[in-house]
Amino acid sequence: MSDISFDRARRYVLGVGCERGTPSAEVLALAGEALIAAGIGRAELAAIASIDSRRQEAAILAVSAHFAAPAVFFDALRLEQETPRLKNPSAIVFARVGCHGVAESAALAAIGADAELVLGKIKSAHATAAIARIGLQKA
Repeated sequence: MSDISFDRARRYVLGVGCERGTPSAEVLALAGEALIAAGIGRAELAAIASIDSRRQEAAILAVSAHFAAPAVFFDALRLEQETPRLKNPSAIVFARVGCHGVAESAALAAIGADAELVLGKIKSAHATAAIARIGLQKA
């Protein structure tokens, strides 16, 4: 598990992927849709997770600031380790960034082995989002 602080109130991680230069408003809107679809509140987010090549991406940093949740990043090799647990693996994403998914993989990687995907990848024109939860026994 990473250095994210989980507790009973903050047990979810929002995974986000986006093309370079995606407007912050688009990613924020998608993040909001993800929370609604999963039925969770913003205060329940322990972190925002993505691929390390987006570490400086303004839209992802805006999501982190908006939800007051730290941003965590993983390299493609670490994200690829999550492929067996993905609901929506993509050969196209693999060809572009070296892993079969960013949003789902990052959410799972941020939590570790005790993660369960509660919202598979949803998409906007230039971004993806997914949500994972830490298992009940670990919070």
